[in-house]
Amino acid sequence: MTKYMLIMRGTDESMAKMMETPFEEMLETVGRFNEELIRAGVLLAAEGLDDPSQGVVVSFDGETPLVTDGPYGETKELFGGFYLLDVASKEEAVEWAKRLPGGPGTKCEIRRVPTIDEFPQDNEWIVKERAWREQTGQL
Repeated sequence: MTKYMLIMRGTDESMAKMMETPFEEMLETVGRFNEELIRAGVLLAAEGLDDPSQGVVVSFDGETPLVTDGPYGETKELFGGFYLLDVASKEEAVEWAKRLPGGPGTKCEIRRVPTIDEFPQDNEWIVKERAWREQTGQL
């Protein structure tokens, strides 16, 4: 199995439409989809993110990091949440993404998550990370 992240992206319009949807209705729709993922045994994690205006951005463009309030870039560059799935292929990840409860203007980016086994196993930092993952039950 391979891990894929489904990254949810919206536009100003799709976010406004979502905010018009009653919260209980949204929970029902997303809950049903999440239940399908759980029953299929592919869901590893799923999280929504707070309003971008509540975040901060750390920019490394200058000599020292600069922290600014608010979102980075335009709405179309922001993501509002993600699913982390363990599926057999990119095609299976795409099939799940096509079933996401998203409205017009919503997009889902799908990215494979490389495993630690794909990195040089004799690298001291990979050895340390592997030990940490083993200690925390991630491997």
